[in-house]
Amino acid sequence: MDKLPARFDDLIAQNQLPVLVDFWAEWCGPCHMLAPVVKELARQWKGRVTVIKINTDEKPELSQRFGISSIPTLILFKNGREVHRLSGAAPIERLRTEFEPHL
Repeated sequence: MDKLPARFDDLIAQNQLPVLVDFWAEWCGPCHMLAPVVKELARQWKGRVTVIKINTDEKPELSQRFGISSIPTLILFKNGREVHRLSGAAPIERLRTEFEPHL
């Protein structure tokens, strides 16, 4: 049995910081466009949020579990619960507007 879902659950539930999860795939053009934006947000929000990437092709069970129907999709978890979700590539200003109120 794949142990990632249990580790994933531990990560989002036990992390002291909110966890921003970037669901992406290698073949996804918009995912590649969003990647440097997410990297920059991780830099700017260091100490305020933990950022992780989940490749939907490598971990389809997590994609299915969270109802990921389009990528890229960003989900912010706080205390183990989803608090905000955004699908599609977006500029950094929009991501800040969408997610900062939940940090």
